[in-house]
Amino acid sequence: EKGAFSFAISGGSMLKMLANLADAEDVPWNKCSMAFVSHRCVPLDDAGATYGKALPLFLGAWISRGLEVIVPLGSTDSEAEADSYEAALAALPPRVLARRSDSSLPVFDLTLIGVGRDGHVGSIYPDMDDTAATRAVVPVTGVDGMGQLSTKISLSLAAMRASRRAVVACAGKSPKAPLGKAEAMVRALEGTDETPRSFPASALRDTATWLLDEDSAVLLSGTTTGRVRDP
Repeated sequence: EKGAFSFAISGGSMLKMLANLADAEDVPWNKCSMAFVSHRCVPLDDAGATYGKALPLFLGAWISRGLEVIVPLGSTDSEAEADSYEAALAALPPRVLARRSDSSLPVFDLTLIGVGRDGHVGSIYPDMDDTAATRAVVPVTGVDGMGQLSTKISLSLAAMRASRRAVVACAGKSPKAPLGKAEAMVRALEGTDETPRSFPASALRDTATWLLDEDSAVLLSGTTTGRVRDP
């Protein structure tokens, strides 16, 4: 319709899902531009870099077919990375990445978002002041699951909500989490006391399409399951 398509992807389990599209030759990749929902502030070839992880899985194939990727600088300075990434998005022509007239937030045609058991989306975690951020890209500094200081950038909840289509994908379980993210999905989609600060995923409750496997949806009420999709 407009001759261009913009989308943003999360890391983590989303990369495994997208690997199934590595050989998708029917997609006009030369008309597509891709950004990251969140990314660690590390060199792009670092083991923790989503860009580096995605390259051998699918991204390299997409780039070879003409995909434009908006990449971080690859530094450890989250403030500089957020400012630079926000500027890079703003520099894209409106035909490629539209912006909201009331807030100048980017309007991706599609945003693919993973969700954690604690309700984090992108790198927006519970009890962060940045759950209320109005800018497009926020710098995030915190302690990761290994107890190490970690710096990241993330699209804000406001930017995720501004997408023409946001898809929250949730699947899988493990011996450590036999219910998978089923309890998290109840909080995200049905929790009456939840706020974006207490459970960030709840901010996307009414604006996103929720793509859940059977295990993730098992605790939801019949009313809610009518609004979600099974992959």
